[in-house]
Amino acid sequence: MQAISRPLLIKLLKQSKRVVLISHSNPDGDALGSSLGLYHWIKEQSFSLKSCKVMVPNSFPGFLNKLPGCRQLFIAQDQPEKAKQSIQKADLIVLLDFNSLKRIDALGPWVAQSKAVKILIDHHQQPENCADYAFHNVQSCSTSELVFELTMPKSKTQVGLTRSMAACIYTGIMTDTGNFRFSSVRAKTHAIVARLLETGLEQHKIHEMVYDNYSFERMQLLGFGLHNKLKCLPDIPVAYFSFSHAELKSYHYSKGDLEGVVNYGLSIAGIKVCALFNEQEDRSVRISFRSKARIDVNRFARKYFQGGGHINAAGGKSMLSLNKSVERFIQHIHEIL
Repeated sequence: MQAISRPLLIKLLKQSKRVVLISHSNPDGDALGSSLGLYHWIKEQSFSLKSCKVMVPNSFPGFLNKLPGCRQLFIAQDQPEKAKQSIQKADLIVLLDFNSLKRIDALGPWVAQSKAVKILIDHHQQPENCADYAFHNVQSCSTSELVFELTMPKSKTQVGLTRSMAACIYTGIMTDTGNFRFSSVRAKTHAIVARLLETGLEQHKIHEMVYDNYSFERMQLLGFGLHNKLKCLPDIPVAYFSFSHAELKSYHYSKGDLEGVVNYGLSIAGIKVCALFNEQEDRSVRISFRSKARIDVNRFARKYFQGGGHINAAGGKSMLSLNKSVERFIQHIHEIL
Protein backbone atom coordinates (compact mmCIF):
# COMPACT_ATOMS: atom_id res chain seq x y z
CA MET A 1 0.00 0.00 0.00
CA GLN A 2 1.29 3.43 -0.97
CA ALA A 3 1.30 6.19 1.63
CA ILE A 4 -1.34 8.85 1.04
CA SER A 5 -1.04 12.58 1.67
CA ARG A 6 -3.58 15.38 1.91
CA PRO A 7 -2.91 16.61 -1.69
CA LEU A 8 -3.29 13.07 -3.04
CA LEU A 9 -6.50 12.53 -1.08
CA ILE A 10 -7.93 15.76 -2.52
CA LYS A 11 -6.86 14.71 -6.03
CA LEU A 12 -8.57 11.32 -5.69
CA LEU A 13 -11.75 12.92 -4.37
CA LYS A 14 -11.80 15.39 -7.26
CA GLN A 15 -11.56 12.47 -9.68
CA SER A 16 -14.40 10.57 -8.00
CA LYS A 17 -18.17 10.65 -8.39
CA ARG A 18 -19.32 8.07 -5.86
CA VAL A 19 -17.54 7.68 -2.54
CA VAL A 20 -18.24 5.13 0.19
CA LEU A 21 -16.75 5.43 3.68
CA ILE A 22 -16.80 2.10 5.56
CA SER A 23 -16.00 1.27 9.17
CA HIS A 24 -15.97 -1.99 11.08
CA SER A 25 -18.63 -4.30 12.48
CA ASN A 26 -20.04 -3.35 15.90
CA PRO A 27 -18.82 0.23 15.40
CA ASP A 28 -17.56 2.13 18.44
CA GLY A 29 -16.92 5.83 19.07
CA ASP A 30 -13.74 5.94 17.00
CA ALA A 31 -15.28 4.02 14.10
CA LEU A 32 -18.22 6.44 13.86
CA GLY A 33 -16.21 9.50 14.86
CA SER A 34 -13.56 8.99 12.18
CA SER A 35 -16.07 8.05 9.45
CA LEU A 36 -18.49 10.88 10.15
CA GLY A 37 -15.63 13.32 10.74
CA LEU A 38 -14.25 12.56 7.27
CA TYR A 39 -17.78 12.73 5.84
CA HIS A 40 -18.31 16.26 7.22
CA TRP A 41 -14.93 17.40 5.86
CA ILE A 42 -15.72 16.02 2.39
CA LYS A 43 -19.11 17.74 2.38
CA GLU A 44 -17.41 21.09 3.10
CA GLN A 45 -15.13 20.81 0.09
CA SER A 46 -16.05 21.76 -3.47
CA PHE A 47 -15.91 18.22 -4.85
CA SER A 48 -18.41 17.41 -7.61
CA LEU A 49 -19.57 14.15 -6.04
CA LYS A 50 -22.85 12.46 -6.93
CA SER A 51 -22.89 10.67 -3.60
CA CYS A 52 -20.89 10.18 -0.41
CA LYS A 53 -22.16 7.40 1.83
CA VAL A 54 -21.06 6.38 5.31
CA MET A 55 -21.60 2.65 5.76
CA VAL A 56 -21.28 0.30 8.72
CA PRO A 57 -21.98 -3.45 8.68
CA ASN A 58 -24.42 -3.44 11.60
CA SER A 59 -25.96 -1.30 14.33
CA PHE A 60 -24.10 0.78 16.90
CA PRO A 61 -24.60 1.73 20.59
CA GLY A 62 -27.51 4.05 21.22
CA PHE A 63 -25.41 6.55 23.16
CA LEU A 64 -23.70 7.50 19.87
CA ASN A 65 -26.88 8.26 17.95
CA LYS A 66 -26.65 12.00 18.61
CA LEU A 67 -23.36 12.37 16.76
CA PRO A 68 -23.73 14.91 13.92
CA GLY A 69 -24.49 13.01 10.74
CA CYS A 70 -25.67 9.79 12.39
CA ARG A 71 -28.91 9.94 10.43
CA GLN A 72 -26.84 9.66 7.26
CA LEU A 73 -25.34 6.33 8.34
CA PHE A 74 -26.18 3.39 6.10
CA ILE A 75 -26.47 0.14 8.09
CA ALA A 76 -25.67 -2.60 5.59
CA GLN A 77 -27.29 -5.37 7.61
CA ASP A 78 -30.68 -3.69 7.15
CA GLN A 79 -30.37 -3.27 3.37
CA PRO A 80 -27.73 -5.71 2.08
CA GLU A 81 -28.60 -5.41 -1.62
CA LYS A 82 -28.39 -1.62 -1.54
CA ALA A 83 -25.10 -1.89 0.32
CA LYS A 84 -23.70 -4.24 -2.30
CA GLN A 85 -24.82 -1.96 -5.14
CA SER A 86 -23.29 1.12 -3.48
CA ILE A 87 -19.95 -0.65 -3.14
CA GLN A 88 -20.09 -1.93 -6.73
CA LYS A 89 -20.86 1.55 -8.10
CA ALA A 90 -18.25 3.38 -5.99
CA ASP A 91 -15.10 4.68 -7.61
CA LEU A 92 -13.47 5.53 -4.25
CA ILE A 93 -13.79 3.50 -1.03
CA VAL A 94 -12.27 4.65 2.26
CA LEU A 95 -11.78 2.01 4.98
CA LEU A 96 -11.62 3.44 8.49
CA ASP A 97 -10.58 2.01 11.88
CA PHE A 98 -9.88 -1.58 10.80
CA ASN A 99 -7.10 -3.31 8.93
CA SER A 100 -8.61 -6.59 7.72
CA LEU A 101 -11.62 -7.07 5.46
CA LYS A 102 -12.81 -9.78 7.86
CA ARG A 103 -13.76 -6.92 10.22
CA ILE A 104 -16.56 -5.75 7.91
CA ASP A 105 -18.37 -9.10 7.68
CA ALA A 106 -20.36 -9.57 4.45
CA LEU A 107 -19.03 -6.31 3.03
CA GLY A 108 -15.49 -7.73 2.89
CA PRO A 109 -15.83 -9.81 -0.32
CA TRP A 110 -17.71 -6.98 -2.04
CA VAL A 111 -14.95 -4.51 -1.21
CA ALA A 112 -12.26 -7.00 -2.29
CA GLN A 113 -13.99 -7.47 -5.67
CA SER A 114 -14.58 -3.74 -6.22
CA LYS A 115 -12.50 -1.98 -8.85
CA ALA A 116 -12.71 1.29 -6.89
CA VAL A 117 -9.59 2.99 -5.59
CA LYS A 118 -9.29 2.05 -1.91
CA ILE A 119 -7.78 4.05 0.95
CA LEU A 120 -7.08 2.63 4.41
CA ILE A 121 -7.00 4.99 7.43
CA ASP A 122 -6.19 3.08 10.60
CA HIS A 123 -4.03 2.81 13.73
CA HIS A 124 -4.16 -0.93 14.50
CA GLN A 125 -1.15 -3.22 14.26
CA GLN A 126 -0.27 -5.51 11.34
CA PRO A 127 -2.60 -4.27 8.58
CA GLU A 128 -3.50 -6.52 5.68
CA ASN A 129 -2.74 -5.38 2.15
CA CYS A 130 -6.38 -4.51 1.49
CA ALA A 131 -6.13 -1.05 -0.12
CA ASP A 132 -4.21 0.91 -2.74
CA TYR A 133 -3.26 3.71 -0.35
CA ALA A 134 -2.87 3.93 3.39
CA PHE A 135 -2.61 6.52 6.14
CA HIS A 136 -1.53 4.22 8.96
CA ASN A 137 0.23 4.87 12.25
CA VAL A 138 0.13 2.52 15.24
CA GLN A 139 1.43 5.34 17.44
CA SER A 140 -1.75 7.36 16.92
CA CYS A 141 -4.28 7.19 19.71
CA SER A 142 -7.23 6.79 17.34
CA THR A 143 -8.29 6.73 13.72
CA SER A 144 -10.11 10.00 14.39
CA GLU A 145 -6.77 11.61 15.20
CA LEU A 146 -5.44 10.31 11.87
CA VAL A 147 -8.44 11.71 9.97
CA PHE A 148 -7.70 15.13 11.47
CA GLU A 149 -4.01 14.90 10.55
CA LEU A 150 -4.79 13.81 6.99
CA THR A 151 -7.43 16.45 6.27
CA MET A 152 -6.15 19.51 8.12
CA PRO A 153 -3.18 21.53 6.80
CA LYS A 154 -0.01 21.61 8.90
CA SER A 155 -0.66 25.30 9.48
CA LYS A 156 -3.24 26.46 12.01
CA THR A 157 -5.69 27.16 9.18
CA GLN A 158 -8.95 25.35 9.94
CA VAL A 159 -9.86 24.50 6.34
CA GLY A 160 -13.17 22.63 6.40
CA LEU A 161 -13.10 22.10 10.17
CA THR A 162 -16.72 22.65 11.16
CA ARG A 163 -18.21 22.19 14.61
CA SER A 164 -19.89 19.01 13.37
CA MET A 165 -16.59 17.54 12.20
CA ALA A 166 -14.95 18.62 15.47
CA ALA A 167 -17.65 16.86 17.52
CA CYS A 168 -17.11 13.60 15.63
CA ILE A 169 -13.31 13.72 15.84
CA TYR A 170 -13.43 14.62 19.54
CA THR A 171 -15.77 11.70 20.25
CA GLY A 172 -13.46 9.28 18.48
CA ILE A 173 -10.37 10.49 20.32
CA MET A 174 -12.11 10.62 23.70
CA THR A 175 -13.59 7.13 23.52
CA ASP A 176 -10.51 5.39 22.09
CA THR A 177 -8.25 6.87 24.77
CA GLY A 178 -10.45 5.93 27.72
CA ASN A 179 -11.33 9.59 28.27
CA PHE A 180 -7.70 10.66 27.64
CA ARG A 181 -6.14 8.37 30.23
CA PHE A 182 -4.39 5.75 28.04
CA SER A 183 -0.67 5.93 27.30
CA SER A 184 -1.46 6.45 23.59
CA VAL A 185 -2.34 10.09 24.36
CA ARG A 186 0.51 12.39 23.35
CA ALA A 187 1.14 16.12 23.31
CA LYS A 188 -0.05 16.12 19.69
CA THR A 189 -3.38 14.65 20.79
CA HIS A 190 -4.04 17.58 23.12
CA ALA A 191 -2.88 20.02 20.44
CA ILE A 192 -5.48 18.56 18.07
CA VAL A 193 -8.17 18.77 20.76
CA ALA A 194 -7.27 22.43 21.29
CA ARG A 195 -7.91 23.10 17.60
CA LEU A 196 -11.24 21.25 17.84
CA LEU A 197 -12.30 23.44 20.76
CA GLU A 198 -11.53 26.57 18.73
CA THR A 199 -14.60 25.76 16.60
CA GLY A 200 -16.79 26.48 19.62
CA LEU A 201 -17.27 22.80 20.36
CA GLU A 202 -19.00 22.22 23.70
CA GLN A 203 -17.03 19.16 24.75
CA HIS A 204 -18.92 18.71 28.03
CA LYS A 205 -22.01 17.80 26.00
CA ILE A 206 -20.10 15.00 24.29
CA HIS A 207 -18.97 13.63 27.66
CA GLU A 208 -22.59 13.73 28.83
CA MET A 209 -23.77 11.97 25.66
CA VAL A 210 -21.27 9.12 26.07
CA TYR A 211 -20.70 8.77 29.82
CA ASP A 212 -23.79 10.24 31.50
CA ASN A 213 -26.47 8.63 29.40
CA TYR A 214 -26.84 5.15 30.90
CA SER A 215 -30.17 3.39 31.18
CA PHE A 216 -31.30 2.11 34.57
CA GLU A 217 -30.87 -1.48 33.30
CA ARG A 218 -27.30 -0.74 32.21
CA MET A 219 -26.43 0.51 35.70
CA GLN A 220 -27.97 -2.62 37.23
CA LEU A 221 -25.98 -4.79 34.81
CA LEU A 222 -22.78 -3.02 35.85
CA GLY A 223 -23.56 -3.67 39.51
CA PHE A 224 -24.30 -7.32 38.77
CA GLY A 225 -21.05 -7.63 36.83
CA LEU A 226 -18.89 -6.10 39.56
CA HIS A 227 -20.53 -8.10 42.34
CA ASN A 228 -20.98 -11.48 40.68
CA LYS A 229 -19.01 -11.78 37.45
CA LEU A 230 -15.62 -10.21 38.18
CA LYS A 231 -13.00 -12.86 39.00
CA CYS A 232 -9.31 -12.56 39.87
CA LEU A 233 -6.96 -15.45 39.12
CA PRO A 234 -4.80 -16.67 42.00
CA ASP A 235 -1.06 -15.95 41.94
CA ILE A 236 -1.08 -13.94 38.69
CA PRO A 237 -2.20 -10.31 38.04
CA VAL A 238 -5.17 -11.21 35.87
CA ALA A 239 -8.92 -10.57 36.17
CA TYR A 240 -11.86 -11.34 33.93
CA PHE A 241 -15.62 -10.95 33.50
CA SER A 242 -17.86 -13.50 31.78
CA PHE A 243 -21.49 -12.84 30.86
CA SER A 244 -23.83 -15.45 29.41
CA HIS A 245 -26.45 -14.42 26.88
CA ALA A 246 -29.20 -15.35 29.37
CA GLU A 247 -27.67 -13.08 32.03
CA LEU A 248 -27.45 -10.18 29.61
CA LYS A 249 -30.99 -10.74 28.40
CA SER A 250 -32.29 -10.62 31.98
CA TYR A 251 -30.98 -7.04 32.20
CA HIS A 252 -32.52 -6.06 28.82
CA TYR A 253 -29.05 -5.78 27.32
CA SER A 254 -28.60 -3.58 24.30
CA LYS A 255 -25.50 -2.98 22.22
CA GLY A 256 -22.97 -0.83 24.07
CA ASP A 257 -24.14 -1.71 27.59
CA LEU A 258 -20.83 -3.45 28.36
CA GLU A 259 -18.74 -0.66 26.84
CA GLY A 260 -15.85 0.14 29.19
CA VAL A 261 -16.72 -2.51 31.79
CA VAL A 262 -13.49 -4.42 31.09
CA ASN A 263 -11.51 -1.40 32.36
CA TYR A 264 -12.89 -1.85 35.87
CA GLY A 265 -10.73 -4.94 36.28
CA LEU A 266 -7.60 -2.89 35.69
CA SER A 267 -8.67 -0.56 38.51
CA ILE A 268 -7.88 -3.30 41.04
CA ALA A 269 -4.48 -2.78 42.64
CA GLY A 270 -1.92 -5.14 41.15
CA ILE A 271 -4.06 -6.31 38.21
CA LYS A 272 -2.26 -5.95 34.87
CA VAL A 273 -4.60 -7.81 32.47
CA CYS A 274 -8.38 -7.97 32.29
CA ALA A 275 -10.67 -9.70 29.81
CA LEU A 276 -14.42 -9.56 29.27
CA PHE A 277 -16.29 -12.48 27.70
CA ASN A 278 -19.66 -11.65 26.16
CA GLU A 279 -21.76 -14.57 24.91
CA GLN A 280 -23.81 -13.71 21.82
CA GLU A 281 -27.27 -14.96 20.86
CA ASP A 282 -25.73 -17.51 18.46
CA ARG A 283 -23.53 -18.74 21.36
CA SER A 284 -20.33 -17.35 19.86
CA VAL A 285 -18.27 -15.28 22.31
CA ARG A 286 -16.95 -11.76 21.85
CA ILE A 287 -13.94 -10.87 23.98
CA SER A 288 -12.31 -7.59 25.01
CA PHE A 289 -8.77 -7.51 26.38
CA ARG A 290 -7.04 -4.69 28.28
CA SER A 291 -3.56 -4.54 29.83
CA LYS A 292 -1.02 -2.26 31.45
CA ALA A 293 2.62 -1.47 30.63
CA ARG A 294 4.04 -3.56 27.77
CA ILE A 295 1.87 -6.65 28.24
CA ASP A 296 0.86 -7.40 24.65
CA VAL A 297 -2.80 -8.45 24.47
CA ASN A 298 -2.77 -7.80 20.72
CA ARG A 299 -0.39 -10.72 20.21
CA PHE A 300 -2.42 -12.88 22.61
CA ALA A 301 -5.73 -12.10 20.86
CA ARG A 302 -4.25 -12.88 17.45
CA LYS A 303 -2.78 -16.18 18.60
CA TYR A 304 -5.73 -17.59 20.53
CA PHE A 305 -8.92 -15.67 19.71
CA GLN A 306 -8.91 -14.64 16.01
CA GLY A 307 -8.51 -11.01 16.99
CA GLY A 308 -6.04 -8.21 17.46
CA GLY A 309 -5.78 -4.48 18.03
CA HIS A 310 -3.18 -2.72 20.14
CA ILE A 311 -0.62 -3.73 22.75
CA ASN A 312 -2.88 -2.63 25.62
CA ALA A 313 -6.32 -2.99 24.03
CA ALA A 314 -7.51 -5.75 21.74
CA GLY A 315 -10.58 -7.74 20.80
CA GLY A 316 -11.27 -11.29 19.77
CA LYS A 317 -13.92 -13.92 19.26
CA SER A 318 -14.41 -17.60 20.01
CA MET A 319 -16.68 -20.29 18.63
CA LEU A 320 -16.11 -22.37 21.75
CA SER A 321 -18.66 -22.30 24.55
CA LEU A 322 -18.45 -19.49 27.07
CA ASN A 323 -16.89 -21.75 29.72
CA LYS A 324 -14.42 -23.30 27.25
CA SER A 325 -13.42 -19.83 26.03
CA VAL A 326 -12.67 -18.72 29.58
CA GLU A 327 -10.71 -21.93 30.17
CA ARG A 328 -8.62 -21.28 27.05
CA PHE A 329 -7.88 -17.78 28.32
CA ILE A 330 -6.83 -19.02 31.77
CA GLN A 331 -4.69 -21.77 30.25
CA HIS A 332 -2.60 -19.45 28.06
CA ILE A 333 -2.62 -15.95 29.57
CA HIS A 334 0.59 -16.60 31.55
CA GLU A 335 2.49 -16.58 28.22
CA ILE A 336 2.38 -12.77 27.97
CA LEU A 337 2.91 -11.87 31.63
